[in-house]
Amino acid sequence: MSMFCFQCQETAKNSGCTVRGVCGKSAELANMMDLLIFVLKGISIVATRAREMGIHDPKADKFVYDGLFMTITNANFDDDRIIAAVREGLQIRDDLKKTVAGAGGRLPADVHESVTWYADTVAAFEAKNSAIGVLATENEDVRSLRELTIYGLKGLAAYTEHAYNLGFEQDELCAFMQRALAATTDDNLGIDELIALVMETGKYGVDAMALLDKANTESYGNPEISRVNIGVGANPGILISGHDLKDMEELLEQTAGTGVDVYTHGEMLPANYYPAFKNYSHFIGNYGNSWWRQKEEFETFNGPILFTTNCIVPPKKNAGYADKIFTTGAAGYPGSKHIPERKAGGKKDFSEIIALAKTCPPPVEIEKGEIVGGFAHNQVIQLADKVVDAVKSGAIRKFFVMAGCDGRFPSREYYTEFAEKLPKDTVILTAGCAKYRYNKLNLGDIGGIPRVLDAGQCNDSYSLAVIAMKLKEVFGLNDINELPIAYNIAWYEQKAVIVLLALLYLGVKNIHLGPTLPAFLSPNVAKVLVEKFGIAGIGEVDADIRMFMNQ
Repeated sequence: MSMFCFQCQETAKNSGCTVRGVCGKSAELANMMDLLIFVLKGISIVATRAREMGIHDPKADKFVYDGLFMTITNANFDDDRIIAAVREGLQIRDDLKKTVAGAGGRLPADVHESVTWYADTVAAFEAKNSAIGVLATENEDVRSLRELTIYGLKGLAAYTEHAYNLGFEQDELCAFMQRALAATTDDNLGIDELIALVMETGKYGVDAMALLDKANTESYGNPEISRVNIGVGANPGILISGHDLKDMEELLEQTAGTGVDVYTHGEMLPANYYPAFKNYSHFIGNYGNSWWRQKEEFETFNGPILFTTNCIVPPKKNAGYADKIFTTGAAGYPGSKHIPERKAGGKKDFSEIIALAKTCPPPVEIEKGEIVGGFAHNQVIQLADKVVDAVKSGAIRKFFVMAGCDGRFPSREYYTEFAEKLPKDTVILTAGCAKYRYNKLNLGDIGGIPRVLDAGQCNDSYSLAVIAMKLKEVFGLNDINELPIAYNIAWYEQKAVIVLLALLYLGVKNIHLGPTLPAFLSPNVAKVLVEKFGIAGIGEVDADIRMFMNQ
């Protein structure tokens, strides 16, 4: 076993990748990421103690959530950047320790040991690998709960970073991330305390998504019902992927008047729903589908691709677009140009990617038409009376929350078939790239209400929760689970984990999760989730639909 990673849905044999990640990361990179997480734990132990003394280090805060984000599945494949982050993290930790000592503070002996023994060189780390990685925690239930917390924190970190990039911060989120990471090193915590930590992670997940929702809407307006072009224009283009709307804004600003068009891909599709971005005539629409289709779609796009966050699929060595990949933020890929962070008060410089785009032919059209989206909570609540009347009249019998992630395995065809076979008096509420399994199907509408209501990115699952809470209020119900809403959610990576934990914190029960339950859930932890929250997997489409409709 040269590595061990089981954080994503596609992990080998639904058990764990031990030689090379299914995502494409090498064993060396996986081990470096284990070391980075361990460094983040060390920083968090010191930072938590510092906070108790009234010492706050914003640099440590940002480094922790940036570091967590870099280790999300498909975000960063650049060994050099991960190693550089490890070295920077060790320096941040040591500087903070000196600050604590200078203020008359002292780290207890056991805490001091936990933040000083691990390596500051790659060679030394390799000798201690087994004491750092996931399997260093021998008790499988403790390991399961620790990793569930850490994967939730990775999603929490992603949303916190996006909000920060728009100028919105909440110190409580940083303080919790540090406290929770430190708690995952505490062997005195029992199962009940770790379960409580998992639920608290869900609580802060709700807070982070609410903060990001505020950041996005105050910056760019509330998403509105939009018809998004999926064809192409006549100019060369830049394809922007990922999730970061600040990058989207600055790219549109810098490409205006250059003769270069901008298209979204994958999870950036919902940028088409924001009023502020509609002011750019060279913002053409969305090109292609979900992240895993990028190998063929990037070839036909012809122009450069900008990855703002995760969703990178390593290209083949002879791929025609391999030398056109740019990364920024948490994303990274060896050999690709990385756009540095913006300096205080400044903007990122996309001039190099724009210059390259001007030398490329226009995109090849791979489809025509439009898709409809923009059904975030503000828009749907405006339709509340119409929705309530449709429910009361029986025109809408049930809502199905089908949010989450898409993936490349054939088992995900389940979600397309499920959407196609749902009774015509049902409506799908979606967010995240899972929607690509059915957002281009002709499923019709119910009294003018489309049968697929797309709220946006994975973080916009918050919108679905707000909509559910509003409907609970409108119908005068005591429990959110009394609503005619069923949850059949697909997952792939760690942002889906924080969404799941957030829903559990809000009291949502009977969530079905697929295509498989997470490999990082031990049998006992899975049993707790089943018994306490009604978590379940998926089965055959027809049987599942009958089960959901009879609930």
